[in-house]
Amino acid sequence: MIRVGYLEGTDPLFLTELAARGVDTMPLSNGVDHHGRRIDHLSTADQVSAVVGYLYKVIPLAGSNQMPLDLLHACQVNEIPILIIAPTAVHGRAAESLGEARQFVTLVDPGDLRSAFEQVAG
Repeated sequence: MIRVGYLEGTDPLFLTELAARGVDTMPLSNGVDHHGRRIDHLSTADQVSAVVGYLYKVIPLAGSNQMPLDLLHACQVNEIPILIIAPTAVHGRAAESLGEARQFVTLVDPGDLRSAFEQVAG
């Protein structure tokens, strides 16, 4: 079974295509939006094969003591691939914004999301 965890704002057509193919879709929260299961609480019991979301969902608000690494640490520990969506033109700045988390996330242009997902989740 393939299950994709997604942050709010992820392309609904992409998620619909996955659902039509039998892929489970699981909403995830960044802890502020209360969209679903908190991304920083994921464990192997959740059986998430990959996480998908836009960059802005993993960048904490200014003045927060959190870093993207704090939000994505559970994915790192549980070896869950993370696809962060951002236009190719801003990948350099996006990587800087991600700080230490950039080492284990994959930045993906919105137009390349489907192929990137196939590579990490099959």
